[in-house]
Amino acid sequence: MALPTVNVEDVRKALSNHLSKLGFEVYPLKIGWYNVVLPPSLHLSYPDDTLGAVVLSTPAMFEQAFLPFMESRGWKGVSADPIDQCVKHCINNTVSECFPGLKVDVSYDYEMLPSRKPKFLAQSAAHVAGAVYYYQRSDIPDHPWGEKKMFGVCIHPRLGGWFAIRAMLVFVGSEVGSELQQTAPPDCVPTREDRIQLLEDFNLRWQDWSYRDIVPPVQTYSQKQRKYFSTPPAQRLDLLTDWGYLTGGEEDNTQEN
Repeated sequence: MALPTVNVEDVRKALSNHLSKLGFEVYPLKIGWYNVVLPPSLHLSYPDDTLGAVVLSTPAMFEQAFLPFMESRGWKGVSADPIDQCVKHCINNTVSECFPGLKVDVSYDYEMLPSRKPKFLAQSAAHVAGAVYYYQRSDIPDHPWGEKKMFGVCIHPRLGGWFAIRAMLVFVGSEVGSELQQTAPPDCVPTREDRIQLLEDFNLRWQDWSYRDIVPPVQTYSQKQRKYFSTPPAQRLDLLTDWGYLTGGEEDNTQEN
């Protein structure tokens, strides 16, 4: 039986038409782009030309998707992490509606394999898709940290650090050719000094969120969103209750850390 064919632009438009109004961005990629930058133990088991897509959330997602989602749900079905639940709801509904005849594997940034490895490396995927630049210590010649561990961080050319990588979609059996060309992500932190500042802000002062402003962002989190993400995870359901988004029941809604 012939495998279903897909048009890259049709897929991108379908996903964007549904998800952009909810505060998400979509970036197509080939799985081979992802696999080639990682060791074999982390490869995804699809042919190199398999079509995939990375989904990011922008600051708008909180007000355009999350709060309406919580208002519509109340206490019903609220899980350990409401943000993850909302993102999954939005993406799964979009995939079901847009691609009923295709097999689409969806992996979320929080999901783990039985080996305790992540299902996909979100920052690597977003970088090779051209969405954001993944800055690492290897990008800084003669860095000042010696053997000290310094984690890398992605920066969006328009949003700085005010975004999150949420999911990767894989269109199983749908391979694309030269119509999808890889584009390097914008290098929006080009100087050595700024890259040092970025990684130090991210690793040493991440709580003050200063690393997110390494480039002037066109949009940042609202005060309400900052309050939510600054609240310890175990207290976020209480915060939503105070805001009036969780009403109508006394069900057990244990928050996992």
